[in-house]
Amino acid sequence: GCDASILLNDTSTIVSEQGALPNNNTIRGLDVVNRIKTALESACPKTVSCADILALAAEISSVL
Repeated sequence: GCDASILLNDTSTIVSEQGALPNNNTIRGLDVVNRIKTALESACPKTVSCADILALAAEISSVL
């Protein structure tokens, strides 16, 4: 979603957008974002938002 909720994983109480039919084969590169998300959450637990993660992932993975 526009609020980076695509990064939320399934839990016992929510179904993630990652597996939603409209997202099939359209969220390529999510594995890279998930690795960056894991590293950020490890370094800054319960501090970094999904939008922050996407911004940092875009910066880290971009080469000009």
